[in-house]
This record gives sequence, structure tokens and C-alpha cells, in this order.
Amino acid sequence: MKKRVIAACAFAFVTGCMKQPPPPDPAITAKHDIQLLFERWKTAFEAKDVNGVMAMYAPGATLTAYDVVPPLQFKGADEYRKDYSSFFAQFDGPIHVDLPDMHIEAGTGAAFAYGVERLTGKLKDGTPVDMWLRYTEGLKYMNHQWRIVHEHISVPVDLTTGKARTDLKP
Repeated sequence: MKKRVIAACAFAFVTGCMKQPPPPDPAITAKHDIQLLFERWKTAFEAKDVNGVMAMYAPGATLTAYDVVPPLQFKGADEYRKDYSSFFAQFDGPIHVDLPDMHIEAGTGAAFAYGVERLTGKLKDGTPVDMWLRYTEGLKYMNHQWRIVHEHISVPVDLTTGKARTDLKP
């Protein structure tokens, strides 16, 4: 009997040691992957690399974006690619963007990110740009990677004048 107890304890010890760690929490993995996606976007944005920027967006007609510039909405990746190209062409020299307070909520197939971003640079006419914008991103897990399917970029508007308030800071 004593040998059976020892054998059972040894078996339990050995099999307990061979247990695999629990799989990572999908939400934590998703948040990490999305943070990396935005880090790659920031690098591409500051390099004015349209292809690198667009790599984070859903291809084709899946994407809908609301930017701070007309038109009212951009439908599809091709249309939004043109917006980025014309945006980058307005700047002389480097552009910098900071996302100091990104918040990410993620599930297994859908996620959203939001916060404020600071954009600095100099336009080709010499006008300095230093403004804060608000962003909200809707992401979907597609073909084993996270892609933005909806983007909303905005600035506050003074309703009495109808003018954008790009002078506000957090």
C-alpha cells in the first residue's frame, strides 16, 4: 500500500510538472499586436511612407474613414491612400506625430482604439503646424492580422464661429 501511495504521489508530481502554462489571454495579445501596429504606422507616417501607412488599413472597399479634411467621408482604401498622398505633399521637411494616451479595447475579432494625437511639422508655404486631434479607430481581425476598418479623426469646432479649434491642448 505504501508503494502505491508513493507511486501515485510521484505520478502526480511528474504530470503536474509537465503541465503547459495556460495560453495567453487573447485580449492582452490583441492589445499588444494593435500597439505594435500603431508603432509601425507612426514610423511610416513620420517617413511619409504612404504604403507603410496604408498597411494598417483594411484593403478594398471595407475601409470607411472620416478625416479632418474634405470630403465628408472616404470610402475604400484607394480613396484614403490618395488623401494620405496629398496630405504628405503639403509638408516640407519632417512630420512628427505623438499618441500619448492611446486606449485600446480588444476582443478576439474586433477592437477599438482612441485618444488624442499631436501633429507637428511645417507646411510648404512655411506655416508651422502644431495641433492636437482626436482619433477613434475600429479594428477587425482579418486574415490573421489586425486591420483598421473605420477611422474617425476630428478637431473640436467653435459652434459660434463654425471654425475648427486647432489651438486646444490636453
